[in-house]
Amino acid sequence: MSSFQLAVSSEMVFTDLPILDRVRRIDELGFAVEIWSWHDKDLKALAATGATFTSMTGYLHGDLIDPASADEVVRTAELSIKAAETLGVTRLNLHTAELVEGQAARPRQRATGQMWLTAAHALERIGELGAAAGVTFCVENLNTIVDHPGVPLARAKDTLALVEGVGHPNVKMMLDLYHAQIGEGNLIGLVRRCGDAIGEIQVADVPGRCEPGTGEINYAAIAAALRAMGYTGTVGLEAWASGDSEAALAAFRHAFT
Repeated sequence: MSSFQLAVSSEMVFTDLPILDRVRRIDELGFAVEIWSWHDKDLKALAATGATFTSMTGYLHGDLIDPASADEVVRTAELSIKAAETLGVTRLNLHTAELVEGQAARPRQRATGQMWLTAAHALERIGELGAAAGVTFCVENLNTIVDHPGVPLARAKDTLALVEGVGHPNVKMMLDLYHAQIGEGNLIGLVRRCGDAIGEIQVADVPGRCEPGTGEINYAAIAAALRAMGYTGTVGLEAWASGDSEAALAAFRHAFT
């Protein structure tokens, strides 16, 4: 039995099925469920599946790092809280800049001091929204080499600095180890350094972004390190299935059990 809550992104497995059937299948296999966008889904129908939902996107538009649109992130974070109530989701995901089909909506090639300050102030406001509603907002690190070029303050060391700088109990990290391996490496040292700042761990192997065991990351060693540091939270599989989706979920469970 795993010492972590294991969750699976319904966006990336059983992709031949409609979203409701994916959710049911993931739930039947004994995993919690994660979704990305919520505005284009029937939330009541998702809730009626009886599945446990652990996270979803926590904003719709805007860049945390941009004074011209940070207010829009905060405004749509509030809308996301209301949507989350329907699914019982208590963890909402943020990025430092808006993504459109995985790409930076407004690419930027360098970070500035103003970006740091703007993001920190917006996260302080979002943390207060989260505290009032009993939800935690998690800032996800991204890689800018393969998947998300043009997103500033995207590396794990940057998202950690933001979360620790804000210092709000309702603002944590969505520590994505797939992205961190591409951009930074030293994953066991990274999880130890992030410690209490972690709101959730997300995983996929490198290269290919498929389930553990298909690439270069030693996820069994990472699982042992997480147990040793006392982490008992959610580990989410945000990965494509390299072949059969059930086999991919079984490999994920094996790596973290």
